Amino acid sequence: MEREYIGIDLHKAFFQVCAITSTGERQWEQRWPTSDAGIAGLLTRCGRQSRIAVEASSPTWAFVDRIVEHVDAVHVVDSRKTRLKAGYAAKTDRLDARRLADALRRDSVVGIYYPPPAIRDLRELCRYRCHLARLQASLKQRIHALLLRHGVAVPVKRLFGTRGSVWLEALRVPGWGGASLTGLRHVLRDVRAQLVPVLTAIRAIAASDAIACALDARPGFGPVFSVTLRAEIGVITRFPDGPHLASYAGLVPRVERSGGRQWSGRITKAGSPWMRWVLIEAAIHQLRRQDDFGRWARQLAVRKGILKARVAVARALCDELVDAWPRG
Repeated sequence: MEREYIGIDLHKAFFQVCAITSTGERQWEQRWPTSDAGIAGLLTRCGRQSRIAVEASSPTWAFVDRIVEHVDAVHVVDSRKTRLKAGYAAKTDRLDARRLADALRRDSVVGIYYPPPAIRDLRELCRYRCHLARLQASLKQRIHALLLRHGVAVPVKRLFGTRGSVWLEALRVPGWGGASLTGLRHVLRDVRAQLVPVLTAIRAIAASDAIACALDARPGFGPVFSVTLRAEIGVITRFPDGPHLASYAGLVPRVERSGGRQWSGRITKAGSPWMRWVLIEAAIHQLRRQDDFGRWARQLAVRKGILKARVAVARALCDELVDAWPRG
Protein backbone atom coordinates (compact mmCIF):
# COMPACT_ATOMS: atom_id res chain seq x y z
CA MET A 1 0.00 0.00 0.00
CA GLU A 2 1.34 3.40 -0.99
CA ARG A 3 2.14 5.82 1.80
CA GLU A 4 -0.36 8.65 2.14
CA TYR A 5 -0.01 11.99 3.88
CA ILE A 6 -3.07 13.36 5.67
CA GLY A 7 -3.61 16.88 6.89
CA ILE A 8 -6.34 17.56 9.46
CA ASP A 9 -7.73 20.97 10.32
CA LEU A 10 -9.23 20.25 13.73
CA HIS A 11 -12.03 22.27 15.34
CA LYS A 12 -14.28 21.81 18.34
CA ALA A 13 -17.31 20.70 16.28
CA PHE A 14 -15.71 19.15 13.17
CA PHE A 15 -12.45 18.40 11.40
CA GLN A 16 -11.53 18.76 7.74
CA VAL A 17 -9.29 16.09 6.20
CA CYS A 18 -7.19 15.98 3.05
CA ALA A 19 -5.09 12.99 1.92
CA ILE A 20 -2.38 13.15 -0.75
CA THR A 21 0.12 10.71 -2.22
CA SER A 22 3.92 10.89 -2.04
CA THR A 23 3.86 12.73 -5.39
CA GLY A 24 1.46 15.39 -4.12
CA GLU A 25 -1.61 14.06 -5.92
CA ARG A 26 -4.80 14.62 -3.96
CA GLN A 27 -6.54 11.33 -3.13
CA TRP A 28 -9.60 12.31 -1.12
CA GLU A 29 -11.09 15.03 1.08
CA GLN A 30 -13.83 14.83 3.65
CA ARG A 31 -15.26 16.57 6.71
CA TRP A 32 -16.40 14.69 9.84
CA PRO A 33 -17.85 15.79 13.18
CA THR A 34 -15.42 15.76 16.12
CA SER A 35 -17.10 12.79 17.77
CA ASP A 36 -16.60 9.06 18.19
CA ALA A 37 -18.52 8.43 14.98
CA GLY A 38 -16.46 11.00 13.08
CA ILE A 39 -13.14 9.58 14.30
CA ALA A 40 -14.32 6.06 13.45
CA GLY A 41 -15.14 7.30 9.94
CA LEU A 42 -11.64 8.77 9.61
CA LEU A 43 -10.01 5.51 10.69
CA THR A 44 -11.90 3.60 8.00
CA ARG A 45 -10.10 5.72 5.39
CA CYS A 46 -6.67 5.47 7.05
CA GLY A 47 -4.23 2.60 7.23
CA ARG A 48 -0.87 1.60 8.66
CA GLN A 49 0.87 3.56 5.88
CA SER A 50 -0.90 6.81 6.75
CA ARG A 51 1.01 9.71 8.29
CA ILE A 52 -1.12 12.45 9.83
CA ALA A 53 -0.41 16.09 10.62
CA VAL A 54 -2.74 18.04 12.92
CA GLU A 55 -2.26 21.49 14.39
CA ALA A 56 -1.87 21.85 18.14
CA SER A 57 -5.00 23.21 19.85
CA SER A 58 -7.15 22.47 22.88
CA PRO A 59 -8.86 19.30 21.54
CA THR A 60 -5.69 17.96 19.88
CA TRP A 61 -4.46 15.60 22.63
CA ALA A 62 -7.79 13.78 23.06
CA PHE A 63 -8.07 13.50 19.27
CA VAL A 64 -4.53 12.16 18.84
CA ASP A 65 -5.00 9.61 21.65
CA ARG A 66 -7.80 7.99 19.66
CA ILE A 67 -5.96 7.65 16.35
CA VAL A 68 -2.26 7.27 17.19
CA GLU A 69 -2.40 3.46 17.52
CA HIS A 70 -4.12 3.00 14.15
CA VAL A 71 -1.75 4.89 11.81
CA ASP A 72 1.95 5.01 11.01
CA ALA A 73 2.67 8.35 12.74
CA VAL A 74 0.90 11.44 14.02
CA HIS A 75 2.68 14.80 13.93
CA VAL A 76 1.30 17.54 16.19
CA VAL A 77 2.25 20.70 14.33
CA ASP A 78 3.40 24.01 15.81
CA SER A 79 1.41 26.45 13.70
CA ARG A 80 3.62 29.41 14.63
CA LYS A 81 6.77 27.76 13.31
CA THR A 82 5.16 25.95 10.38
CA ARG A 83 4.20 28.70 7.96
CA LEU A 84 1.21 27.08 6.27
CA LYS A 85 -0.32 30.30 4.91
CA ALA A 86 2.85 31.78 3.39
CA GLY A 87 2.30 32.87 -0.20
CA TYR A 88 -1.49 32.34 -0.15
CA ALA A 89 -4.19 35.01 -0.10
CA ALA A 90 -7.03 32.71 1.00
CA LYS A 91 -7.43 30.75 4.21
CA THR A 92 -10.18 28.16 4.63
CA ASP A 93 -10.53 24.88 6.50
CA ARG A 94 -10.12 22.92 3.29
CA LEU A 95 -7.02 24.86 2.25
CA ASP A 96 -5.51 24.48 5.72
CA ALA A 97 -5.92 20.70 5.56
CA ARG A 98 -4.37 20.61 2.07
CA ARG A 99 -1.38 22.71 3.15
CA LEU A 100 -0.84 20.57 6.25
CA ALA A 101 -0.80 17.42 4.13
CA ASP A 102 1.60 18.96 1.60
CA ALA A 103 3.92 20.30 4.32
CA LEU A 104 4.00 16.84 5.91
CA ARG A 105 4.82 15.27 2.54
CA ARG A 106 7.72 17.71 2.08
CA ASP A 107 8.88 17.08 5.66
CA SER A 108 8.60 20.80 6.43
CA VAL A 109 6.35 20.65 9.50
CA VAL A 110 7.69 21.60 12.93
CA GLY A 111 6.31 19.19 15.50
CA ILE A 112 5.83 19.67 19.23
CA TYR A 113 6.20 17.31 22.17
CA TYR A 114 3.37 14.80 22.54
CA PRO A 115 3.22 14.21 26.31
CA PRO A 116 1.98 10.84 27.54
CA PRO A 117 -1.27 10.75 29.55
CA ALA A 118 0.56 10.55 32.90
CA ILE A 119 2.46 13.78 32.21
CA ARG A 120 -0.68 15.52 30.98
CA ASP A 121 -2.50 14.51 34.16
CA LEU A 122 0.37 15.86 36.25
CA ARG A 123 0.14 19.13 34.33
CA GLU A 124 -3.57 19.34 35.08
CA LEU A 125 -2.82 18.95 38.80
CA CYS A 126 -0.12 21.64 38.86
CA ARG A 127 -2.05 24.10 36.72
CA TYR A 128 -5.16 23.56 38.84
CA ARG A 129 -3.12 24.44 41.93
CA CYS A 130 -1.81 27.53 40.18
CA HIS A 131 -5.31 28.70 39.24
CA LEU A 132 -6.59 28.11 42.78
CA ALA A 133 -3.62 30.00 44.28
CA ARG A 134 -4.21 32.95 41.95
CA LEU A 135 -7.91 32.94 42.75
CA GLN A 136 -7.11 32.89 46.47
CA ALA A 137 -4.76 35.87 46.11
CA SER A 138 -7.35 37.75 44.04
CA LEU A 139 -10.06 37.19 46.67
CA LYS A 140 -7.78 38.44 49.44
CA GLN A 141 -6.97 41.56 47.44
CA ARG A 142 -10.66 42.21 46.82
CA ILE A 143 -11.42 41.96 50.55
CA HIS A 144 -8.57 44.36 51.37
CA ALA A 145 -9.85 46.79 48.71
CA LEU A 146 -13.43 46.56 50.01
CA LEU A 147 -12.33 47.40 53.56
CA LEU A 148 -10.27 50.31 52.25
CA ARG A 149 -13.22 51.73 50.29
CA HIS A 150 -15.39 51.67 53.41
CA GLY A 151 -12.74 53.27 55.57
CA VAL A 152 -12.32 50.24 57.84
CA ALA A 153 -8.96 50.12 59.63
CA VAL A 154 -7.56 46.61 60.05
CA PRO A 155 -6.30 46.16 63.65
CA VAL A 156 -4.22 43.02 62.98
CA LYS A 157 -1.13 42.36 60.89
CA ARG A 158 -2.43 39.22 59.18
CA LEU A 159 -5.99 39.78 58.11
CA PHE A 160 -6.44 36.15 57.06
CA GLY A 161 -4.71 34.59 60.05
CA THR A 162 -6.48 33.27 63.14
CA ARG A 163 -6.99 36.66 64.83
CA GLY A 164 -7.85 38.34 61.56
CA SER A 165 -10.49 35.74 60.72
CA VAL A 166 -12.15 36.21 64.14
CA TRP A 167 -12.14 39.97 63.61
CA LEU A 168 -13.62 39.63 60.09
CA GLU A 169 -16.35 37.35 61.42
CA ALA A 170 -17.47 40.02 63.90
CA LEU A 171 -17.11 42.92 61.45
CA ARG A 172 -20.33 44.51 60.16
CA VAL A 173 -20.20 46.58 56.97
CA PRO A 174 -23.43 48.38 55.96
CA GLY A 175 -25.30 47.85 52.70
CA TRP A 176 -24.13 45.72 49.83
CA GLY A 177 -20.55 46.09 51.03
CA GLY A 178 -21.39 43.74 53.90
CA ALA A 179 -23.03 41.24 51.56
CA SER A 180 -20.00 41.42 49.26
CA LEU A 181 -17.62 40.85 52.19
CA THR A 182 -19.59 37.81 53.37
CA GLY A 183 -19.73 36.33 49.88
CA LEU A 184 -16.03 36.87 49.22
CA ARG A 185 -15.14 35.23 52.53
CA HIS A 186 -17.32 32.21 51.72
CA VAL A 187 -15.69 31.82 48.29
CA LEU A 188 -12.24 32.20 49.86
CA ARG A 189 -13.04 29.46 52.37
CA ASP A 190 -14.13 27.13 49.56
CA VAL A 191 -10.98 27.84 47.53
CA ARG A 192 -8.80 27.14 50.57
CA ALA A 193 -10.63 23.85 51.12
CA GLN A 194 -9.99 22.82 47.51
CA LEU A 195 -6.31 23.66 47.82
CA VAL A 196 -5.73 21.23 50.70
CA PRO A 197 -6.04 17.91 48.78
CA VAL A 198 -4.23 19.40 45.78
CA LEU A 199 -1.21 20.38 47.87
CA THR A 200 -1.28 17.01 49.61
CA ALA A 201 -1.14 15.23 46.25
CA ILE A 202 1.73 17.44 45.04
CA ARG A 203 3.76 16.78 48.20
CA ALA A 204 3.19 13.04 47.81
CA ILE A 205 4.43 13.13 44.21
CA ALA A 206 7.43 15.24 45.20
CA ALA A 207 8.37 12.59 47.77
CA SER A 208 7.86 9.55 45.51
CA ASP A 209 8.97 10.68 42.04
CA ALA A 210 12.74 10.39 41.53
CA ILE A 211 12.98 13.41 39.24
CA ALA A 212 10.85 15.62 41.50
CA CYS A 213 12.95 14.52 44.51
CA ALA A 214 16.16 15.54 42.73
CA LEU A 215 14.72 18.94 41.81
CA ASP A 216 13.35 19.43 45.32
CA ALA A 217 16.90 19.14 46.67
CA ARG A 218 17.97 22.19 44.66
CA PRO A 219 18.28 25.52 46.54
CA GLY A 220 15.10 27.57 46.29
CA PHE A 221 12.92 24.73 45.02
CA GLY A 222 10.09 23.14 46.95
CA PRO A 223 7.47 20.47 46.22
CA VAL A 224 5.26 22.79 44.16
CA PHE A 225 8.10 24.13 41.99
CA SER A 226 9.69 20.70 41.57
CA VAL A 227 6.53 18.88 40.52
CA THR A 228 5.49 21.73 38.20
CA LEU A 229 8.85 21.62 36.42
CA ARG A 230 8.60 17.82 36.26
CA ALA A 231 5.22 18.13 34.56
CA GLU A 232 6.03 20.98 32.17
CA ILE A 233 9.38 19.60 30.97
CA GLY A 234 8.33 15.96 30.77
CA VAL A 235 11.43 14.48 29.14
CA ILE A 236 14.67 16.41 29.56
CA THR A 237 16.30 14.74 26.55
CA ARG A 238 14.15 16.97 24.36
CA PHE A 239 16.61 19.76 25.19
CA PRO A 240 20.31 19.33 24.32
CA ASP A 241 21.41 22.06 26.75
CA GLY A 242 20.25 24.84 29.07
CA PRO A 243 19.77 27.56 26.41
CA HIS A 244 17.30 25.35 24.54
CA LEU A 245 15.38 24.80 27.78
CA ALA A 246 15.40 28.55 28.45
CA SER A 247 14.05 29.15 24.95
CA TYR A 248 11.20 26.69 25.63
CA ALA A 249 10.37 28.69 28.77
CA GLY A 250 10.38 31.96 26.82
CA LEU A 251 13.28 33.40 28.84
CA VAL A 252 15.56 34.28 25.92
CA PRO A 253 15.55 37.73 24.28
CA ARG A 254 14.22 38.43 20.82
CA VAL A 255 17.07 38.88 18.37
CA GLU A 256 17.03 40.57 14.97
CA ARG A 257 20.19 40.45 12.92
CA SER A 258 20.71 41.87 9.45
CA GLY A 259 23.61 43.36 7.51
CA GLY A 260 26.07 43.09 10.37
CA ARG A 261 23.74 44.81 12.81
CA GLN A 262 22.06 43.06 15.72
CA TRP A 263 19.17 44.13 17.94
CA SER A 264 18.13 42.33 21.14
CA GLY A 265 14.75 43.05 22.69
CA ARG A 266 12.58 41.76 25.49
CA ILE A 267 12.22 38.08 26.28
CA THR A 268 9.99 36.14 23.91
CA LYS A 269 7.59 34.76 26.55
CA ALA A 270 6.94 31.87 24.17
CA GLY A 271 6.46 28.33 25.39
CA SER A 272 5.19 27.26 28.79
CA PRO A 273 4.05 30.19 30.98
CA TRP A 274 3.86 27.89 34.04
CA MET A 275 7.48 26.84 33.65
CA ARG A 276 8.53 30.46 33.17
CA TRP A 277 6.66 31.45 36.34
CA VAL A 278 8.36 28.71 38.38
CA LEU A 279 11.83 29.67 37.19
CA ILE A 280 11.28 33.39 37.85
CA GLU A 281 9.96 32.65 41.34
CA ALA A 282 12.82 30.25 42.07
CA ALA A 283 15.31 32.87 40.90
CA ILE A 284 14.34 35.10 43.84
CA HIS A 285 15.70 32.53 46.30
CA GLN A 286 18.99 32.08 44.45
CA LEU A 287 20.29 35.42 45.77
CA ARG A 288 20.55 33.80 49.23
CA ARG A 289 22.95 31.13 48.05
CA GLN A 290 26.49 31.35 49.41
CA ASP A 291 28.21 29.72 46.43
CA ASP A 292 29.59 31.30 43.26
CA PHE A 293 26.16 31.26 41.63
CA GLY A 294 24.63 33.20 44.52
CA ARG A 295 27.43 35.77 44.52
CA TRP A 296 27.06 36.26 40.77
CA ALA A 297 23.29 36.71 41.18
CA ARG A 298 23.72 39.36 43.90
CA GLN A 299 26.30 41.27 41.88
CA LEU A 300 24.03 41.17 38.85
CA ALA A 301 21.11 42.51 40.91
CA VAL A 302 23.25 45.45 42.01
CA ARG A 303 24.42 46.24 38.47
CA LYS A 304 21.23 45.65 36.48
CA GLY A 305 18.43 45.87 39.04
CA ILE A 306 16.47 43.09 40.67
CA LEU A 307 13.89 42.64 37.88
CA LYS A 308 16.40 42.11 35.07
CA ALA A 309 18.55 40.01 37.38
CA ARG A 310 15.63 37.67 38.13
CA VAL A 311 15.19 36.90 34.44
CA ALA A 312 18.91 36.36 33.91
CA VAL A 313 19.14 34.10 36.97
CA ALA A 314 16.09 32.13 35.81
CA ARG A 315 17.78 31.65 32.44
CA ALA A 316 20.96 30.45 34.16
CA LEU A 317 18.91 28.04 36.29
CA CYS A 318 18.04 26.16 33.10
CA ASP A 319 21.69 25.04 32.82
CA GLU A 320 21.56 23.69 36.38
CA LEU A 321 18.26 21.92 35.68
CA VAL A 322 19.69 20.10 32.67
CA ASP A 323 22.69 18.97 34.74
CA ALA A 324 20.67 17.99 37.85
CA TRP A 325 17.88 16.14 36.02
CA PRO A 326 18.19 12.37 36.70
CA ARG A 327 18.61 10.20 33.64
CA GLY A 328 17.97 6.52 33.33
